[in-house]
Amino acid sequence: MNISFKLITPQQINSVLKLFKETAEKIHQKNINHWQYWKNPPIEKINWVKEGIQNEEFFFIENGDENMGMVRIMTKDTLYWGEQEIPAKYIHSLVIREKYNGKGLGAIIIQQISDQAKRENYNYLRLDADSNNSKLCSYYENLGFKNVGNKKVALSTNTLYEKHLI
Repeated sequence: MNISFKLITPQQINSVLKLFKETAEKIHQKNINHWQYWKNPPIEKINWVKEGIQNEEFFFIENGDENMGMVRIMTKDTLYWGEQEIPAKYIHSLVIREKYNGKGLGAIIIQQISDQAKRENYNYLRLDADSNNSKLCSYYENLGFKNVGNKKVALSTNTLYEKHLI
């Protein structure tokens, strides 16, 4: 599988919001109370997406011409992590389309982001997960991320995860 990251343009915001909504519906069907605000996103979430697209942080995940999902890759995340002395890459909004679930794609994507972060001399990879989603939290822990705290934001309480890049 040849996975690539394609920068999302401002004209594609509706595709991003649609993918968030599809994911929220999929999560709801699994009886997990996570990301439900994406079904009808508040303005602050829409603005968060617009800002990420403007900052060239949102990417579609593709295999050839096929869209497999999306991810936001950041070099700062003051909303969840505050100011940090040690630079890191931050992963947000990793979304895999339903038909690709269970194929190890999430781990492959995280590894590619990790490899790129190492090449750019970052020491840490950081991400967060809604604390109510124990399956997702376990998934990140199984990938070697360490729980380093919690952060309460307007719509959720999130567990903060960090992985040292050796």
